[in-house]
Amino acid sequence: MQITDRIRADVTTAMKAGERERVTALRLVLSELQKAQKEGGADELAVLRRERKRRREAEEAYKAAGREDLAAGEAFEAEAIEGYLPAELSDAELDSLVAAAVAETGASSPRDMGQVIKHVMSAAGGRADGRRVSTKVKEALN
Repeated sequence: MQITDRIRADVTTAMKAGERERVTALRLVLSELQKAQKEGGADELAVLRRERKRRREAEEAYKAAGREDLAAGEAFEAEAIEGYLPAELSDAELDSLVAAAVAETGASSPRDMGQVIKHVMSAAGGRADGRRVSTKVKEALN
């Protein structure tokens, strides 16, 4: 079953259960997935990651502006999206990927950071946030 089909089924279930916030969040995600499909069939996981990132950035912006009510709504939507993404790598798994990437690329200084990050991101298969990878690579190269 594709992610889009799962989300459609979950929208129906949430509607029957009277979960308005969840219905709204899932409909937004479903809309983005359908739009991406029409525009050229973008990867569903890539769309979900992008939407989760947007929600997290909006949450941070609302918190900085002192709007906790709006930040909570964005956090809820991000968590709803995360339910459809594969589980994130643990710190230990990510550390081992970074170590392997440093060894394979022969990186020795922070100048090689981009090369290592690219390697780790492809090896992680979308199961690691770019910011987390960047931080781990920076620690490894310093």
